[in-house]
Amino acid sequence: MGLKMNNNYKRFLLTFALMFFASSNAWSESYVRYEQNGIISWGELRGEIIHQLSNAPYLDGKATGKQVDRNTVKLLAPVDPRDVYMTGFNYKDHIPEGQKTTPYPGLFMVPAGTIIGPEDDIIHPVDSINIAYEAETVIVIGKRADNVSEEDAADYIFGVTAGNDVSARDWIPADIQWFRGKGAKGFNSVGPVLQTGLDYKNLNLTARLNGEVRQKGNTSNMIHDFEKMVSYISTYFVLNPGDLIWSGTIGTSEQLNVGDIYEIEIEGVGILQNKIVQGQ
Repeated sequence: MGLKMNNNYKRFLLTFALMFFASSNAWSESYVRYEQNGIISWGELRGEIIHQLSNAPYLDGKATGKQVDRNTVKLLAPVDPRDVYMTGFNYKDHIPEGQKTTPYPGLFMVPAGTIIGPEDDIIHPVDSINIAYEAETVIVIGKRADNVSEEDAADYIFGVTAGNDVSARDWIPADIQWFRGKGAKGFNSVGPVLQTGLDYKNLNLTARLNGEVRQKGNTSNMIHDFEKMVSYISTYFVLNPGDLIWSGTIGTSEQLNVGDIYEIEIEGVGILQNKIVQGQ
């Protein structure tokens, strides 16, 4: 009798624990990359306190014991990728009328040097007359991925952040590739945190231009989900820790003007906000 009660009690505790972790997102952690006195560091953000790490969290960074108030440092993009993979036309409401979807992700790349952080300005080039916002969800790869199956792809996804894929609309039709129109310096902001433990298959995204909602959607509506993209990309390229894969944008994309502020909010990640400034 005692053994039976003990086993029932254990099952009760296990069920309670699973319910608690699922409801409280107890495995979720927020990571940042920041600059203080000219030194760039990684850290885990707990409330308003950053607990410094010896390296990027996806590179097994350990706590150093040092702490700093978030408000006394400059937050950088919470990523440091070798390669940046982007996806075009991955939401049906962003596909032009008459254009067909493809059985594989519409993939392209931009240079890692295009990435800026949540406290940086987006640069409006002097020779472009039409740059536009594109709010996206971004995943960060946690370990080397080569020929990964869709079934195993989740094991290679470390966390999620928000991104604004700024695009020079007047450059894209004139260039052979999207490299310049999508990847010029100061175009692609990411942040504010790198968040683990989120259900990247079901995340709400809301984006606002000067406070007014312009884009709204959910990652469940992606045509090619992140696990398919990890598998597809790793079939042809080797993904390394810290590499980025962007979801593609939702709805319509409109022009940004100097002085505008665009912010992207993803549940569990926070708000990525950047101002548009004139390039020199």
